[in-house]
Amino acid sequence: MHKLIKDKLEVDIYPTRSEMGKAAADYSVEIIKKVLSEKETLRVVFAAAPSQNEFLENILLRDDIEWNRIHAFHMDEYSGISPDSPQSFANWLKNKIFSKKPFASVSYVDTFQKNADEVCVEYEKLLKEAPIDIVFMGIGENGHIAFNDPPVANFNDPKWVKTVELEEKCKVQQVFDGCFKSIEDVPNNAITLTIPALLSADYLSVVVPGIRKSDAVKDTLEGEISTSCPATILRTHKKAKMFLDFDSANKINYK
Repeated sequence: MHKLIKDKLEVDIYPTRSEMGKAAADYSVEIIKKVLSEKETLRVVFAAAPSQNEFLENILLRDDIEWNRIHAFHMDEYSGISPDSPQSFANWLKNKIFSKKPFASVSYVDTFQKNADEVCVEYEKLLKEAPIDIVFMGIGENGHIAFNDPPVANFNDPKWVKTVELEEKCKVQQVFDGCFKSIEDVPNNAITLTIPALLSADYLSVVVPGIRKSDAVKDTLEGEISTSCPATILRTHKKAKMFLDFDSANKINYK
C-alpha cells in the first residue's frame, strides 16, 4: 500500500480493488464506531455506483456495527425514474445495502411521484435537521461528485439539493457502468446533493477504483482546485480520505 497527501486530502493506494474495498470498509467502521461513541445516532450519505461495490461488500461482512443507530440518506437520482426501476439509484442502494441491515431509517430522493422543486426543498430540509456525519462517495470520469458535473458544479451553491442537467461524458459513464443500454436511454436530468451539502459532512470516504477513473484521479490530485474538475474541492476538506487501486492511480506519481 502507498500513501500520499495532497493539500488536506489523504490518499491510500492498494494493488487491487478487493484490497481497496476492504481498507475503505475498515476505515469506515472505525469512523462509525468513533462517532457512535460520542453521539446517540449517526447520519450517513451513500453513493450508488459500481465503484462502491467492493466497499459495500466488505462493510456488510462486519458484525460490529450498530446499524440500528444509523440514519441513511441517498445521494442522487435520475429525474422521473421509478424507484423500482433497475436503473434507479434508490433501488440499487436498497438491493446492495439498505435492505440487508436494520438501519434506524433510510431516506430516498423521490423523483418519480413528486414535483422536482418540491423534492429538492423537502430533502434539503431533511438533510439539515442535524449534521451529516459521513459521506461515502466516489468521483466520476469527468471529475463529478454526486451529479455535480463541471458545467453545473458550484463550490458555493446556496442550495443543498437541486435539479441538474447531465453532461455528455457523465451520461456515457452511466452506459459503461451498465446502468443503461445506450446514451439515448440515460435521462437528461437528475436531482443531486450539491457540493456544499457533501462537504458539510464531518468525514468523507472517497472510493475510486478502475482504469477509467485514472484521468479524473490525476486531475483531482494534480490540477487546480476548480469546478472544471469538481472533485478537486475534496482537497480542502479537513477529514477526507481517498481510496484508490493501482489502476485508478496509474497516472499519478506516488512511488
